[in-house]
Amino acid sequence: MKLLFKFNLIFIALFGAGLLLISHLAYQFLANNARNEIVQQAALMMESARATRDYTSRELKPLLLKDPDTETTFLPQTVPAYSATVTFERLRKTYPEYGYKEAALNPTNLRDRAADWEADVINVFRNHPEQKEIIAERDTPTGRFLYLAHPISADPPCLSCHSVPEAAPDPMIAAYGRNNGFGWKPNEVIAAQIVSVPMSLPVKNADQAFRNLVIYFAAIFFLSVVVIDAALYVIVIRPLRKLSKAANLISQGNLEVPELAVKGKDEIAATAASFNRLYLSLKKAAKMLNG
Repeated sequence: MKLLFKFNLIFIALFGAGLLLISHLAYQFLANNARNEIVQQAALMMESARATRDYTSRELKPLLLKDPDTETTFLPQTVPAYSATVTFERLRKTYPEYGYKEAALNPTNLRDRAADWEADVINVFRNHPEQKEIIAERDTPTGRFLYLAHPISADPPCLSCHSVPEAAPDPMIAAYGRNNGFGWKPNEVIAAQIVSVPMSLPVKNADQAFRNLVIYFAAIFFLSVVVIDAALYVIVIRPLRKLSKAANLISQGNLEVPELAVKGKDEIAATAASFNRLYLSLKKAAKMLNG
């Protein structure tokens, strides 16, 4: 078995063992990193929805209420939850994987009523007022989902319409009735903003990053083997071949072989110098015997 082939086997074995370890650690890192990126993006979307709510409540609603038509017609654009939801639906054209809902225990619009798991999230916020965020995962019939939730509390602008039915505008009562969306209390957690995304998205991102990493590792390994093989050939294999060829000729009785060139001060050069001394001693001994 050739020396270079043996070295290559050693490189491949070491690389294989190292690749298995690095791959495991790298995939865990990439998966965690992909999940964190998804959470950060969800948080950014959440803040965008909150900003839309604030803008609607503080600036848009006062302007719309000046329209005389609001005395007879209910404008959903005056509702912060409506504005945030509609804005997010447009955002989903670019980010279709993400979902947004303002889930409420007692909503005016029954479309916003919390599902069982969403009600559990809201109750966590109600029972633990100090908790302002929940990041968790849940299983669904379509797969596992990651969700980010923030509480929504009843502030004074909300109570102007949602305290008792008598306080609500007549167009709102006509649109949604008197049975839902009332009885809210100051600073009470009445709903939760929830951004959800399938876990298949961070897994997909992690898999893509991992595939790219493996490709880069393979390319680096291939180039490393080529460079190391070239260096071994020039530094070790070629000098050893010259030494082996010279030794073979001398062993066959050829004492006219030129001395080996000695370059540098490494082990190969020291071996060549030692061989030359041995060769000269052998030639002198041969001359003495023949003399």
